[in-house]
Amino acid sequence: MASIIAGGFEVVTEADAAVERLRAAGVRTEDLCTFSVNPAGEHDPAPPGEQAISDETKEAGTKSAGKGAGKGAALGAAAGLAVGAAATPLMGPAGLAAGVAAGAYAGSLTGALRGTDKDAQPARDSVRPAETLIAVNVDSGHPSAEEVARIFEECNARQVEQQEGRWENGAWADFNPSAPPHLIGGRDVREARPASPPH
Repeated sequence: MASIIAGGFEVVTEADAAVERLRAAGVRTEDLCTFSVNPAGEHDPAPPGEQAISDETKEAGTKSAGKGAGKGAALGAAAGLAVGAAATPLMGPAGLAAGVAAGAYAGSLTGALRGTDKDAQPARDSVRPAETLIAVNVDSGHPSAEEVARIFEECNARQVEQQEGRWENGAWADFNPSAPPHLIGGRDVREARPASPPH
C-alpha cells in the first residue's frame, strides 16, 4: 500500500497552482494524479473516480420526497376544494375544479420539500464535497508528506487528507469517492476547530 496525501479544491485555478507548486517541489509525474469528484447526489453515471455517493443514499431522499408529495397533495386538494367552493358562485363549476387542482399542486410541492428537509444530512467530514482532488504518492520521501500537506494548505485546499491506497500506473487505483476522507488539514478542518480563548 502507498502513503497518499490528497488535497481537494473548489477552484480549478487553485488546483492548477497546487500542481505547479508540487512539481516545483520535486513531485514526479508518476506520483501525481487528479480526480474530478461530482457533487454529492449526482444521478448521472460517471466513470470510476467521479461518483460522489452511493445509489442507496440518493434513493433515500427521493423516497421521502415522494411520500411527502402524496400527503401534501391530499391536504392541498381538500383546502383547494374549500377555496373552489367559495369561487363557484363567481366562476361556476370551473372554479371548483380549478381550486382542487391548484390546492393539490401546491400541497404536493410543499409536501415534497418538507420530506427532503427531514432527511438526515451527512456530516461535513463524512462525505466528499464536489471538488478537484489532487493525490500524491509520498512513498519516495521527497518531498515529505508534511511538505505536500503544507503546499495544499498554502494553495487554499478545502480538505487535505491522508490515506493508504493502491498506487498503480501513476494513479490512485483504489480511490473510493464514497469513502469518508481522513482529514489532516484544509479549510474545513480549520473552520471546525473552536476558536482559542483570549489570554
